[in-house]
Amino acid sequence: MAMDDDFEDEAKGGWMTMLGIDGMFDEVRRMNKRQLAFQVLNFGMIIFSALMIWKGLMCFTGSESPIVVVLSGSMEPAFYRGDLLFLTNDVSDPIRVGEVLVFKVQGREIPIVHRVMKLHQERDTGSIKFLTKGDNNQVDDRGLYAPGQVWLKPTDVVGRARAFVPKVGIVTILMNDYPQFKFLLLGMLGLFVLLHRE
Repeated sequence: MAMDDDFEDEAKGGWMTMLGIDGMFDEVRRMNKRQLAFQVLNFGMIIFSALMIWKGLMCFTGSESPIVVVLSGSMEPAFYRGDLLFLTNDVSDPIRVGEVLVFKVQGREIPIVHRVMKLHQERDTGSIKFLTKGDNNQVDDRGLYAPGQVWLKPTDVVGRARAFVPKVGIVTILMNDYPQFKFLLLGMLGLFVLLHRE
């Protein structure tokens, strides 16, 4: 019985050593309270810096989400799943047919990336509405819009695609598809920041 416990402890120690976790915990044990507090503050600064950069991009681009990842193949061959899009949203610039927009639809959490295929101007108000479609889709997006909605309004627009980087957003897709991967990656990054002394 005692021999089995020893073997189990060795097995646990073996995989912890193999992953480098054993050494990480030794680092934490060797830190005094001041060093540990400094590392936690470092981690907090990284998080707040990222948030400040994001807010700055929002102000600069006029978009509530200045960077988005293409999540489906509906815009192929223009954009593929995992492409990272950079958006702007200048409300004074009129929307044109052929532009690629990112828009939100009531009742859907995730924004949609599709191309404007038709414009419609209201006779009485003069306001512009538009219809979108994915390049790789057979039909327009009316089936995706909220029930009873036939056209999108400029207020539905999150941003307009201005540039893209291919496949960089695949990590985001993996984190959405496999939540365990997200927690593992974030945990490892957090440990690295807390334990890295420089």
